[in-house]
Amino acid sequence: MADQDLATPDTAAPIRQRSAPEPAAPRWRRRLVVLGLVLAAVNLRPTVTSLGPLLEEARADLGMSGTVAGLLTSMPAACFALFGIAAPRLARRWGPGAVVCVGLVAITVGLTVRPLVGGTAGFLAASALAFAGIAVGNVLMPVIVKRWFPDRVGPMTGAYSMALSLGSAVAAAVTVPMTDALGGGWRAGLGAWAVLAGVAVLPWLVLARDRTGRAAAPAPDPAPAPDSAAAPASAVPARTRITKSPTAWALAVFFGLQATGAYITMGWMSQVFRDAGVSASTSGLLLAVTMVMGVPLAFVLPSVAARLRTQGPLVAILGAFGLSAYIGLWLAPAEGAWVWAVLLGISNCSFPLALTMIGMRARTAAGVVRLSAFAQSTGYLLSIPGPLLVGALYQHTGGWDLPIALMAGLMLPQIAAGLLAGRDRAVEDEI
Repeated sequence: MADQDLATPDTAAPIRQRSAPEPAAPRWRRRLVVLGLVLAAVNLRPTVTSLGPLLEEARADLGMSGTVAGLLTSMPAACFALFGIAAPRLARRWGPGAVVCVGLVAITVGLTVRPLVGGTAGFLAASALAFAGIAVGNVLMPVIVKRWFPDRVGPMTGAYSMALSLGSAVAAAVTVPMTDALGGGWRAGLGAWAVLAGVAVLPWLVLARDRTGRAAAPAPDPAPAPDSAAAPASAVPARTRITKSPTAWALAVFFGLQATGAYITMGWMSQVFRDAGVSASTSGLLLAVTMVMGVPLAFVLPSVAARLRTQGPLVAILGAFGLSAYIGLWLAPAEGAWVWAVLLGISNCSFPLALTMIGMRARTAAGVVRLSAFAQSTGYLLSIPGPLLVGALYQHTGGWDLPIALMAGLMLPQIAAGLLAGRDRAVEDEI
């Protein structure tokens, strides 16, 4: 992978210091974009976080082993890596609004079909469809923010990161009570989230017609006169590989390690608490607390990060919270459960921080397209083994000591990569 650019040739548009000015958009359309961003973000995590509190029941009903359950918790990262690579090319051809709209439709269909299947294979396939829809949203949200709100990257990233955290928290908190209210079957509890995804499709049906940001790239500069000076250093040839940028790699590793921790948390943390003697409903609430911590912090953190020249101190602080949470889970998972849930929730705000750095480490919308596709696709690819390994360790040891030690150990390279990614650099200067 190191010798090729994950962005396809179609997405490798020239990156220049300046982009062509966007035509002024009507105020109602900008408001609709904000609404669409928020609704889309709310639906980018319930597919995962609604499953955690009901994973034990789903495993028993479907005859799913611990290793297969680990595969299920790794599937989001695998799908995000696979389909995230294609997102920029699709956006370039059809427009980012249309691609996000289709992605939300895929989420809706996947969530609708998933509870109706009778076997593990069908369940995994329907989940993969929903994860594919989430993948294109993950990659294109920073692109849409850069295109519509280039002067408000921090606040707008905070808004949709907050909505994403809110969707995660609500799904974790209410899935078990909603399942009980719907008759106690895990299938009804999971399927109900398809309704919310269907609502999110509506504003994107309008935004899908927008073609002005199709390429999310600047217009070509006029050809220089024969006697003109050489092109400026910031003008990067179309096929220059972003894999030559150390900052892009650092950001990809940081993104991948924080995603590893996040998907281990969403997939397994409820089980950690249940095995420690905490009830299913309380375990769901604890996961919700972890998720809800990201709601206010995801709104504030990107704005703070955008004001700093380097984001390294924020990376280190969030990493320290994560290490403290894992140490607590290893020593006294039930006794200090609420404290560990809060600390872990703060640590998981590395996700909006990573998204903010994607917007800050490139100068143009074209640069953000390439960096977002590379960092997220590579990062999610790197995160695949984590949840799977946790499931295998849990099944073979029958406890959580080794899995939690693994989670804590991964925080150290995450902090190191984040310190490198947070330096005041632009990928255009490195490739």
